[in-house]
Amino acid sequence: MFLKRLFAIGAIFGILSCTQNSKILQLEGRISIKGSANHTYMSIRDKKTNKSYKIINKEDFKLLDKQNQIIKVKAKLIKESIAPGFPAVVEVMKVTVI
Repeated sequence: MFLKRLFAIGAIFGILSCTQNSKILQLEGRISIKGSANHTYMSIRDKKTNKSYKIINKEDFKLLDKQNQIIKVKAKLIKESIAPGFPAVVEVMKVTVI
């Protein structure tokens, strides 16, 4: 009886974790700092789609040292773009310098 309940709960959590909205992106482009004064952020502009993505974990891969270089990034989409001036937010998983 206990094993059946445990299995049912595990199956429910498995289904819920598969339906989460996590999308992996392959981006290639130039890293740059955007914004002004207190509202600066690091972004990458993808060559293929010509869209900018805000990077939230720039310290993990020392991306400040890679400014104005063209790199390939494997990233997880955290938040979609809202409107112009509010780019999509990504978390970098892997960086390759070209």
